[in-house]
Amino acid sequence: MQRRMQITAIITLILLVFSIVSLNPPFDKKDSQGNVLEKGKIKLGLDLQGGMYLKLAIDTDKMPANVKLEEAVSRALEILRNRIDALGVAEPLITREGDKEIVVQLPGVKDPERALNIIGKTALLEFKMVDERDKISEMTDAAGDTVASKIPEGVMVLADKEGNRTPIFTKDLLTGADLVDAKVQMGTYGTPVVWFKFSPEGGRKFAELTGDNVGKKLAIILDDKVYSDPVIKTRISGGEGIIEGNFNLDDAKDLSLVLRAGALPAPVKIINKYVVGPSLGADSIAKGQKSIVIGALVVICFMAFYYGFSGLIADLALIFNVLFVLGILAALNATLTLPGIAGLTLTIGIAVDANVLIFERIREEMRGGKTIRAAIDAGYHRAWLTILDSHITSLITAAILFQFGTGAIRGFAVTLFWGLVISLFTAFFITQSVFDLRKQYKTLSI
Repeated sequence: MQRRMQITAIITLILLVFSIVSLNPPFDKKDSQGNVLEKGKIKLGLDLQGGMYLKLAIDTDKMPANVKLEEAVSRALEILRNRIDALGVAEPLITREGDKEIVVQLPGVKDPERALNIIGKTALLEFKMVDERDKISEMTDAAGDTVASKIPEGVMVLADKEGNRTPIFTKDLLTGADLVDAKVQMGTYGTPVVWFKFSPEGGRKFAELTGDNVGKKLAIILDDKVYSDPVIKTRISGGEGIIEGNFNLDDAKDLSLVLRAGALPAPVKIINKYVVGPSLGADSIAKGQKSIVIGALVVICFMAFYYGFSGLIADLALIFNVLFVLGILAALNATLTLPGIAGLTLTIGIAVDANVLIFERIREEMRGGKTIRAAIDAGYHRAWLTILDSHITSLITAAILFQFGTGAIRGFAVTLFWGLVISLFTAFFITQSVFDLRKQYKTLSI
């Protein structure tokens, strides 16, 4: 008994110090992007701090024939992660769902429309020659619409940002696959342009392309839109160039961002999107806090009323339980979601449920004629397997939810899992050690 009390006291002290340090760390905690987190701050999920949720799907109808779906999804995940990291969103969630769907959650994003534009852009950069033999007017009808039958073979018509159409040769000359860098620079007239640089192999191809077509127009195309079609004045060596397109500074920054991150292997289409405002998130936090406080007070008052002093011991274990769970969430940099708050509230009930089983077992032993000390020992001993069994089955459920769930479901699973683990310790060992402080009992309030 004495050894059990000592071990319980040591573990409790370690958990207490650990939780206090986690919730108020003496050193800077950083997220995966290297941003310093606020001390003791548990990260809030999309539903609590606001942000944007997207579900994307690979457009298999427009996927190149030489690209497999598995490869396309894996590559898209990598590219989307690079783009979102460049946006500076703290702790985004980017996961695969099903065969071809990708879920993106951007908590705290300030400009959802800009994020949406960057994420959804294929960013396929192509260099093709302009067909200067034919005029666009010869390819249109009386209404000015392009007629497919009038377009020469090997030519396509693409529009620029202003809607002006240009005949382009379809032959692929060079793409952005060999692009290694892109950034914003100021052009000759003080307007932003996007500077780009190819790899050595890409630079060699670019030099050959420009050298073979001096005096002709080269169309710089991004996602089937002509950004500029300058006349090649001389061979361009060094593998560098610029993209002009009457950009404002933000447009130029976004374009350079997606070019650096790379082109998606296939277009993606948005199948679900919603934005959670920060005020709605704040309201959810307030209601979640209220539910936890009310739930805890009701449980504490009921236990104290129904079991007397023994109920107060269970309430003490409950306080430790909540503190330890919050400490673990802070240490793991876990993201707290609205379902996570529900899991924390559920943990409060689970934490005292074990003590209810133990106390009722102690009552039965006392009715059977055992002394109070013997009834306490027997109550804890005989209730142990039942408590352990119920917790293990719940832990399995939490593990399955975490493994196969996404987003908010995982938040619930994490909170529930650690709440169960800690409640097994606080409800059984801490309360038993408190009862063990007295060697003999003449009366027991239970």
